[in-house]
Amino acid sequence: MSEPRRILVIGGGYVGMYTALRLQRRLRGELRRSAAGEGGVRVTVVDPEPYMTYQPFLPEAAAGSISPRHVVVPLRRVLPRCQIVVGEATDIDHEKRVASVRTLATVEEGADDLRLDYDELVLAPGSISRTLPVPGLAEHGIGFKTVEEAIGLRNHVLEQLDIASSSREPEVRDAALTFVFVGGGYAGVEALAELEDMARYACRYYHNIEPHDLRFLLVEATDRILPEVGEEMGGYAIRELRARNIDVRLGTRLLSCENRVATLDDGSRFPTRTLVWTAGVKPHPILAATRLPLDSRGRLDCEPTLRVSGVDHVWAAGDAAAIPDLTVETPAPTDGSEAPTPTCAPNAQHAVRQARRLADNLVADLRGRPLTEYRHSYAGSVASLGLHKGVAHVYGRKVKGLPAWLMHRAYHLSRVPTMNRKARVFAEWSIAGVFKREIVSLGSLEHPRAEFELAARTVRDPAKE
Repeated sequence: MSEPRRILVIGGGYVGMYTALRLQRRLRGELRRSAAGEGGVRVTVVDPEPYMTYQPFLPEAAAGSISPRHVVVPLRRVLPRCQIVVGEATDIDHEKRVASVRTLATVEEGADDLRLDYDELVLAPGSISRTLPVPGLAEHGIGFKTVEEAIGLRNHVLEQLDIASSSREPEVRDAALTFVFVGGGYAGVEALAELEDMARYACRYYHNIEPHDLRFLLVEATDRILPEVGEEMGGYAIRELRARNIDVRLGTRLLSCENRVATLDDGSRFPTRTLVWTAGVKPHPILAATRLPLDSRGRLDCEPTLRVSGVDHVWAAGDAAAIPDLTVETPAPTDGSEAPTPTCAPNAQHAVRQARRLADNLVADLRGRPLTEYRHSYAGSVASLGLHKGVAHVYGRKVKGLPAWLMHRAYHLSRVPTMNRKARVFAEWSIAGVFKREIVSLGSLEHPRAEFELAARTVRDPAKE
């Protein structure tokens, strides 16, 4: 019997999951033959988590508008014909066509990393937070890329209200009620807006905290926020936030957050117990271990067909790949030098579309058909500014307020994979529109064994008495 063609997908995020989902549909017959031991194709997906996080819903999960379990998509449920390996790729040797993967079992047993052979490799490890050497950031900063970070931030904000409500020290109270967000992109602005909405709503249940006691600060190094929605809508977003007494600092950088004091380069200092860092992302470190061609920013250098430049049988897309943007024309430099090729922006809209094209090209390559270059038509961008507020720039039309917020929800609901997940999210939104917000902090979820460990340490041992 012939051996199956082995397709290995590194990463189970937007690109990894949507690529595998497309391959599962396009290669249905080949996957059935592989399961029966008759050759065909076998698809393996490797990711540290057994789920894909739909990141546009993280702000609403942090604010309590959506249950955390509905922000994630179980890989085994949506990819039943694929093999799922929960682990982290540590090395890739493309000459030998083998990837090393560290799993929970190998760590527990102290064994060598799992070795996975492949014929076709799809690299979609995504990105990690881009941090800077800011003093105190590693000790006090909070990220906002995972569902765990989103729920942890929600618990943290509510805990700060509890601290402020019970403290008799004005300095402690002021620091607890000051919330600093660094980064004016989608993640920073939407997280700030949703949590500000939630925190001010929660104040009604505290007898000694008023909404005007809260201080929210947005720090952005450039001269605008939400550049994806355009300058006009970005300006509207700034006015909307400032109208809610949110301090928006443009052209400002964070110099230090040591000793829980946020120091900015304009000379201002803010004692705070909450500093959320959303100032960009960088390619995943695994790319440096692939020995494949990278661009100046550490991304895989790719062709418009989504194949890694000059390398056969390796494909990439999303945040980890520098994909030429064929829709942008750049004038030739007057000095005769070669103009840099513009690349696609690292956002979810491109990731989903690139995943489809990547899967289609991979199938075409397996079947000896010509490949198609990735070329997109810009649909627009939408952003939420809290409950019932938003901005949008879609198909050339600029929308703000409630209509933009509805467009934001409708667009992202349409992008969530599987009808099961869509129905659950829509049901939660409908219920949330009738009942009040939940403002319970479940900080104990981060340390579930704390109470049991305390009980075990305090048990009496008669033999020692």
